[in-house]
Amino acid sequence: MYLIPSMVIFSIFLFYPFFKTIYLSLYKTNKLGEAKLYVGLDNYKSLLSNPSFYNSLWVTLEFVAIVVVGSMALGLLGAVLCSKAFPGIRVFSTSYALPMAVASSSGAMIFKIILNPTIGIVNKLLHVSINWVSDPKYALICVAVLTAWLNSGINFLYFSAGLGNIDDSIYERASVDGANAVQKFFKLTLPGLSPIMFYTLVVNIIQAFQSFGQVKILTQGGPGESTNLIVYSIYRDAFFNYRFGSAAAQSVVLFLIVMALTLVMFRMEKRGVKY
Repeated sequence: MYLIPSMVIFSIFLFYPFFKTIYLSLYKTNKLGEAKLYVGLDNYKSLLSNPSFYNSLWVTLEFVAIVVVGSMALGLLGAVLCSKAFPGIRVFSTSYALPMAVASSSGAMIFKIILNPTIGIVNKLLHVSINWVSDPKYALICVAVLTAWLNSGINFLYFSAGLGNIDDSIYERASVDGANAVQKFFKLTLPGLSPIMFYTLVVNIIQAFQSFGQVKILTQGGPGESTNLIVYSIYRDAFFNYRFGSAAAQSVVLFLIVMALTLVMFRMEKRGVKY
C-alpha cells in the first residue's frame, strides 16, 4: 500500500511512455504523432540501412568517451585538491561543485559567447580566429568540453564523499614505509575510490547519452552532421520531419545500447571494484 503512490507516478511518467515508444516504433504516424499504419520492423530496417544513423551512433560514442573521461577527471582532480584543509577551502569546494547548479542551456549560451570568433575570449587569449562551433574539426569537442564541465560538479561531490571514507591511517602507514604521493594515489586512493568510481562511471555514461540542450543551442547537430548525437537526431526526426515512428525506433535502439553498456559494466564490476 505504501508503494502505490510511487508506482502510480512511475507508471504515468516512465512505464507508459516507455511502452508507448515501443508501440509507435512499429507504426507510421501522422504529424500529430498518432499511429496510423502498422509497418512492423520496417522503421528499424530503414534505420539500420541509413548511413546518417551510423554517423550519429559513431559521433555519440566519441562524445560520450570525451565527456565521461573529462568530467570524471575534473571531478577527481577537484576532490583530491580539496581533500586537505587549507585557508579558503570552502570557496574552492563551492567553485568545483558549482557546475551542477548550472542549467545546460545557460551554460551553452555562455559558452557560445566565450567561443565567439570575433568577441570570444578563447580566440583573444590564443591569438587565433577560429569559428569553434562552426568548424567540423572542433564542434564536437567544444560541445563535449562544455558537457564535461557541467557534469564535473556532481562528480566532485561523489569523489569528495568517497575520499572522506578512506581511513587516514593507511596513508600514515604508507608514509612510514616510504611511499611517495604518486604511489599513495595509485595504490591507495584509486582502489579506495573504486566503488564510487564505478557508480560515477555508470551515471556519467547514461547522462552523456542523454545530452541535448547544449547541442540544440550551440550547434543544432551541425556543421553537417558532426554533432548530430542520437538524442538530437531523435528530436529532429520527430519535431522537424514529423517521423515519430522513426524517432521512436531510434529511442528504442538508444535504450538497448545504454542497457547493454550498463550490463557489461556490472559484469566487469567484480574484477575492478574493491569494497
